[in-house]
Amino acid sequence: MGQKAVISRLTGTLARAFLVILLIALPSLMLPGVNSDAAQIVALVGIFAAALVIFEYASTYPGLVEFRDAPPFNRIRFASLFVTVLLLTLLVRGAYAPSTLTNLIAAVGTLIGHAIDFPYSPVRLVVLMLPPGTSTENIALVRTSAGIAYLVSLLTLAIFLIILRIQGWPKQTGAFNVWVNLPTFDPTAGGDVVDRLERDARFNIALGFLLPFLTPAVIKAAAATFGSVSLMNPQTLIWTVAAWAFLPASLFMRGIAMGRIAAMIEHKRKLNGDQAERESTFAPA
Repeated sequence: MGQKAVISRLTGTLARAFLVILLIALPSLMLPGVNSDAAQIVALVGIFAAALVIFEYASTYPGLVEFRDAPPFNRIRFASLFVTVLLLTLLVRGAYAPSTLTNLIAAVGTLIGHAIDFPYSPVRLVVLMLPPGTSTENIALVRTSAGIAYLVSLLTLAIFLIILRIQGWPKQTGAFNVWVNLPTFDPTAGGDVVDRLERDARFNIALGFLLPFLTPAVIKAAAATFGSVSLMNPQTLIWTVAAWAFLPASLFMRGIAMGRIAAMIEHKRKLNGDQAERESTFAPA
């Protein structure tokens, strides 16, 4: 059984590393006209990312990845980013090699982008982030990309909440190891663990809500010093919009997960306290 467990662990680690490489290389593989320099950078980033995944998941001790042994948290996050990058890549590919699929994605994305593009909305702020003189076609592409990415992030949160409700995460994973699943959280740093988890949960949820609004505003303000942001390059557009939508959703998920862990610890404390009280009540004098 020990040998089978090791083989299963290594197989899963290699599969995760391959999926990470595929995600990073996806725009370069599907878009035409990628030069050799860009391909080399993508290959280098993919190798480093795959090495990080291998070292993280093949090791018994924790590293940097949170909720490593508490599925399906990281699986949902990865699937969300993969779907976002894939849809944006197909959208951009439609400008070079249109097909029925790319036209369908562009049509749906256009409807979503225009529906969400109202004053002070995240999509409107992304469009306003573009430098003056940007062509109408590029503005429409950015609006459509932002609409698709934002919709995927909202669907990700909905799916995550449904799974939490159905499976009762993280209880179905067995004993939750805070040291492995929250390597950056120090339970001995001071203060009650539950209070700190709830405070971190509220902070992550608040930051996840504000980040889609703050990011374009910060970039727009920094443009006066560092120059305007250009999304004319297809890969720059894909990764910028994907990160803009994925990071807030990821923070939302992290905040919700930490709140669930705090509730689980509080519930176990209450059960242990009730059990200790019953034992003291029925103990012989």
